[in-house]
Amino acid sequence: MSSTSLRATGYGEPEFLTLQELPERARINLPDTSWDYLAGGAETETTYLRNRLSLDSLAFRPRVCNDVSTIDVSGNFMGLKRRLPVFLAPIGSLESFAAGGGVAAARGAETFGVDHMVSSVTQPDMETIAGNVNQATLFQLYVRGDDSFVDDHVKRAVDCGFRAFAVTVDTAHYSRRERDIIKRFLPAGRARGANKTGHNFQMAWNWDKVKRFKDKHTIPLILKGIATAEDAALAVEYGVDCVYVSNHGGRQLDYGRGAIDVLPEVVEAVGGKAEVAVDGGFCRGTDIVKAMILGADAVGLGRMQGYALAAGGEPGLVRMLEILERECEVALGLLGVTSFSELDRSYITTAPPVLTPGPFAAFPHLKWPRHNEF
Repeated sequence: MSSTSLRATGYGEPEFLTLQELPERARINLPDTSWDYLAGGAETETTYLRNRLSLDSLAFRPRVCNDVSTIDVSGNFMGLKRRLPVFLAPIGSLESFAAGGGVAAARGAETFGVDHMVSSVTQPDMETIAGNVNQATLFQLYVRGDDSFVDDHVKRAVDCGFRAFAVTVDTAHYSRRERDIIKRFLPAGRARGANKTGHNFQMAWNWDKVKRFKDKHTIPLILKGIATAEDAALAVEYGVDCVYVSNHGGRQLDYGRGAIDVLPEVVEAVGGKAEVAVDGGFCRGTDIVKAMILGADAVGLGRMQGYALAAGGEPGLVRMLEILERECEVALGLLGVTSFSELDRSYITTAPPVLTPGPFAAFPHLKWPRHNEF
């Protein structure tokens, strides 16, 4: 097992010992507006809540009497071996949660040994973020211009050394995030583009544009926001290199399915012809294990990334990943396997959730020091 999983790499003795301490501290550190932007979802937040409920409705079927004295929790994603099969999902306005914004996230990811997917609506720009790490990893684009706009961002990403390029496809219309609306709050990423008219290009982005991208560019393409087998099959048909299952953390279409409920049909539709990533409610090591059992190649961490950055900046982010690593080690060992590759669907079944459904059901001991509500 990893010798570093009990202390924060390069930062001395760890301040945080459990994952639940991160949202607790983040809630203290963030103003209400930034907290609601990070922790909230769209309209009734049903999709947001189902992300967690669907994870809590899966139970393990462990095997025993196997030698699990050595555990390997590494994974491979988009051509590279990673210390864990996770990546930091793209988040807009990271600068609202920690000094340095995208630089802090990228450096924390590199320090630990996973990828950071840089959002096109976070600060600073991709060149600055890439210039602050040894190797840029993944870039994500919201389409806010014509074909030349996309081509320019691809060229910039390639010049910066990014090894894969993601286009988000579930934001054809911006959702009604009522926590923000009630507070009359405009997130920094949206405020920067508030006077621009580029969103119509996102509305019009279609499969012909996917084909054009694959015909013109050699950088691997990730489509983020796939929610059905039908679209997964189309993505493979058009040569997409990674199908990214996501409902935007419950922040776009309300009354959607939980992300992990979508995962099996997408994996089946892809049929090994592309990699499969997933995000949506994943915040424990056991969550990551469940996704891997169901066929994911990598799991994106969205809100946990935000909580960690808001709680402790770059060191807090590294610490979050270390705790997740340890939780994965324990889960694999108690399932009776020594690596993710030994898992199959015989290790999982469905079961009624025990905890009250909610976005923080994964943290049953959580106490809000300042507010009773999240």
